[in-house]
Amino acid sequence: MQTAAETPLIEVRHLKRYFGHKDKPVRAVDDVSFAIRSGETLGLVGESGSGKSTIGRTVLRLIECTAGQVLYRGDDIGALSNEKMRKLRSKLQIIFQDPYASLNPKMRISAILAEALSTHGLHQGPGQRDKRIAELLETVGLRPEHASRFPHEFSGGQRQRIGVARALAVEPEFIVADEPLSALDVSIQSQVINLLADLRERLGLTMLFISHDLDVVEYLCDRVVVLYLGHVMEVATTAELFERPLHPYTQALLAASPKPDPLIVNTAVPLKGDIPSPMAPPSGCVFRTRCPHAIDACTQAVPALDEHSPGRFSACIRKDLT
Repeated sequence: MQTAAETPLIEVRHLKRYFGHKDKPVRAVDDVSFAIRSGETLGLVGESGSGKSTIGRTVLRLIECTAGQVLYRGDDIGALSNEKMRKLRSKLQIIFQDPYASLNPKMRISAILAEALSTHGLHQGPGQRDKRIAELLETVGLRPEHASRFPHEFSGGQRQRIGVARALAVEPEFIVADEPLSALDVSIQSQVINLLADLRERLGLTMLFISHDLDVVEYLCDRVVVLYLGHVMEVATTAELFERPLHPYTQALLAASPKPDPLIVNTAVPLKGDIPSPMAPPSGCVFRTRCPHAIDACTQAVPALDEHSPGRFSACIRKDLT
């Protein structure tokens, strides 16, 4: 039995999220489970179309799950009333992918941040509110005088910093960072990466970091969940995953990542073809149509997510590969 100290901050149990008609659903997320401990940064990786962003939004109950549970401190947030969920929103926040679309262009930065504060009844009164806005801007590396400007007066990296400030405004315990770098120029991505790493250490934040950039995941995350077509392929600590990936899909992802050392010989077999449609996923193992190690048995059974060592999981029928 778990003690209070052992209870994860966030626990996802057999999560499913289908879209479309019930007779032919789009299986965006299909039986996903994982847990995030307090103070931990969990990376969620996979190709586009694997269901990463859908999981992030479902965990926050921005969209409802089709089946399964999301627990916050042991409580099922899907069972909460709308009123109780509104009160919980301040604890669960998101940094959106596109800083150009996530900030209202007609509002000054002060109003954007003040809206978050007033919605949750924090730092009421002009004096308290203005002081808090100045603190938030300084926390993310901007100046207090930036509060009077509009979003179009900032670069993409600065806009994403404002998005981070908005998420921090309500003093959350958990943040979903949904590919926060993908819309930014490479030249400024490192600034946001370092900002997130610094805030994680200073504020003790717990994060679900969604990304397709494995180098950033290796730098920021404590553990990693590898996702393919709405299914978990592998779970491991970051060090274990990058040192010795178990699942063929993880091996292929790492093989596709650029290597800074030209002397490193890449022996992994690259992936061929595209990720299948979630409207018609392959039978058995969903990865089998692109897996270089697939056998006949892979068409029949959905592989279980087996634990190979404490906290190390992989879903592959070919036990000889792991």
